Amino acid sequence: MKYVAVTACPTGIAHTYMAAEALEQAAKAAGDEMLVETQGSAGSTPLSAADIAAADAVIFAADVGVRDRERFAGKPVVEVSVKQAINDAAGLLTQAADAAQREPAAEPEAAAAEPELASKVVAGAGFGTRLRQWLMTGVSYMIPFVAAGGLLIALSFALGGYQITDAPPVTEVFDPASLLSWAALANQIGTTAFEFLVPVLAGFIAFAIADRPAIAPGFVGGAVAVTVGAGFLGGLVAGLLAGAVIAGLKQVKVPRGIAGIMPVVVLPLLGSLVVGGLMFVVLGKPIALAMTALTGWLTGLSGANAALLGALLGAMIAFDMGGPINKVAYTFAVGGLSIGTTASLEIMAAVMAAGMVPPLSLALASAVRGKLFSPAERASGRAAWLLGASFITEGAIPFAAGDPLRVIPSIVLGSATTGALSMTFGATLRAPHGGIFVTPLVGNPLMYLAAIVIGVVVAAAAVLFAKRLGRQDAEEPAPEAASAAPA
Repeated sequence: MKYVAVTACPTGIAHTYMAAEALEQAAKAAGDEMLVETQGSAGSTPLSAADIAAADAVIFAADVGVRDRERFAGKPVVEVSVKQAINDAAGLLTQAADAAQREPAAEPEAAAAEPELASKVVAGAGFGTRLRQWLMTGVSYMIPFVAAGGLLIALSFALGGYQITDAPPVTEVFDPASLLSWAALANQIGTTAFEFLVPVLAGFIAFAIADRPAIAPGFVGGAVAVTVGAGFLGGLVAGLLAGAVIAGLKQVKVPRGIAGIMPVVVLPLLGSLVVGGLMFVVLGKPIALAMTALTGWLTGLSGANAALLGALLGAMIAFDMGGPINKVAYTFAVGGLSIGTTASLEIMAAVMAAGMVPPLSLALASAVRGKLFSPAERASGRAAWLLGASFITEGAIPFAAGDPLRVIPSIVLGSATTGALSMTFGATLRAPHGGIFVTPLVGNPLMYLAAIVIGVVVAAAAVLFAKRLGRQDAEEPAPEAASAAPA
């Protein structure tokens, strides 16, 4: 059999590629041919028209909308989540083979002439799921601005110290031979990138709800939110409002002569007027007051309160390893970067530190007591060292999938410990990603690393203790013993 597949997850980092590898390995084991297009954050090489035409069936392993899916029209399709592909790739191949026998394949339609922006909304989902996907669409388009701006600002502090924020504009004073001038340049570029965070967030939340006509009203609403001091929270409200307004205006029946200009003129115009007006006159001030209260609460966090918040965020990061609860905690931390207070930078540090703990702790546990883990888990443990160090929490999924009742509580305990300690130690971080590799940009780095190490040890000890309860060592022989056994 010949199959093609597309894998895609909301963040496009780990699940996307883990599902692709699982499908490829399952097809190889079955003697089938599998070509996978990974629609992830690293970009993808689209499947060729010839490969699609030759395929017996198509597998969509995606938690988001598949881009350009019209290419696969006429082909038998099996559509599942990425976790199903990771956990039961062989079963999906069986489903695809059954679908190929039931449905005769037709020639696919021609692909769209030009690429489309992609939202992360799956058709037919419930309101709660769609709301989360709307927000994640905005966050996914915002993260590159956070990453670029945050890393540049962190680099400027590393080169020029925190006083670099007082440097004059580089348009007026810039000396190519001066390190401080380059630090000022990095700081001012990063600060400019940060000014886009809220408008981009609002614009693409609106886009996810009501498509392209909602982008301009969303951006305008986000910009107004910044102007009136409503910040990140105002951006969320503006994006949802803009999407709702445009979705409502789309329902209005208009003469055919006007319909052609509705998406490019009328809808953006009316939407921007309504959303901008409401944000300026009605909603902006109350939201700004709420943001002021939130900022004051974060600034006032200390001692037990800070540790408790760090523990909660750490537990959320570990609980579903890249799922919706994880993303809520991560989005909260990234949103705090736009506030820029010391407390918000401490939250970002705590969340990233806690996110590294699950893969690292399971890598450590499988290395220390390999007999308690299957050969597949031990292989996953070797890869988990790099995944954990890179802040890819999804590296713990292979372990949690096989033994959730023992693994998940253990890693939640370890990540909560690290989050609490990081907040207690006052570690700060402006970079939204990078894991251990952005440690030079961390404030109080030694204590930050200590928090990670302690959490990893706690989680590893907990999972080893849990695995020893009620069962013996894994019955599968070690790879060495298996290879030495007679055929």
